[in-house]
Amino acid sequence: MPEKVSPHGEGYDAVFDYGDRTGYEPISDTDRKEFHEQGFLLLRNVLTEDHRAALEAAVDRVYAEEQAKGTTKKDGTLHLLGFLERDELFGELLTHPIAFPYMWGLAGWNIYTHHNHLDVTPPAAEPEKPYWGWHQDGYRQNSDPETMDPNLPRPMFSLKVAYVLSDLSETGRGATKVIPGSHLWNSLDRPKDLSVHNPDPEGTVEITANPGDAFIFDRRQWHSRSTNLSTITRKMLFVGYTYRWIRPLDELHPDVNGEWYRNRTPVQRQLIGEGTHTANYWGINWDGYVDDEIPLRKELKERGLLDRNIPWLR
Repeated sequence: MPEKVSPHGEGYDAVFDYGDRTGYEPISDTDRKEFHEQGFLLLRNVLTEDHRAALEAAVDRVYAEEQAKGTTKKDGTLHLLGFLERDELFGELLTHPIAFPYMWGLAGWNIYTHHNHLDVTPPAAEPEKPYWGWHQDGYRQNSDPETMDPNLPRPMFSLKVAYVLSDLSETGRGATKVIPGSHLWNSLDRPKDLSVHNPDPEGTVEITANPGDAFIFDRRQWHSRSTNLSTITRKMLFVGYTYRWIRPLDELHPDVNGEWYRNRTPVQRQLIGEGTHTANYWGINWDGYVDDEIPLRKELKERGLLDRNIPWLR
């Protein structure tokens, strides 16, 4: 077997064995159906163990740097936005060979990362005060495109992939809670008294996952954090993808002359926000026709992966 080499040249040495996976394998109709019905998908064994361990080491380094700067919270938690530029390994996650097909397979080729965060949640030192954490992502996306028909769901607009680096295989370790199918609800009943502990909504599921697993969720999915009642520190990486005609929530500011930027492929540069002109973000040239040079569209077209039966892959 030929020796594996990095596609990014000098300065990038980490290559993990994902066999023949390229990141351009179509997702199954079964997975697409489950995602559209449930609003999320749990994917097992997405990261190889050496890749997971390397990512955890990078997270630990970033955590130590933020702790030294005093940016972690008093309880030791860290919610770091726009983390991708902090390590070469993070940049590579943009086109992870197993997770990336779900991003373009569910949202299409005119996408980029608008929002990404690194989360470290140590064990809770004391019981938390009552809180109600249930929400949908998207802020004004949950009101500006609202309809007066409560049975007509709002558009998805974005989705996230969450990489699990620590052992969340049991409940009580701070994992994300979701209500399957709730991405089709425009509202969720809120308890009248938030000064007391309230039970989770009916149908709540805590996403228990093993180190190296990942889950994908529709931004409309009603979800909540949970308290880490264990002795294990929860470590997660979230990478969100949305359409290029939507503004970023947390911006990246890569040094275009630096090594991290030089190591990015054309598709990855699209995914960190690069474009040739404003109309290009809408998927077209100034003549009004689709721009076939948009890197992800070009890649999918060359591989025969565009599909006129799927609107976002036309």
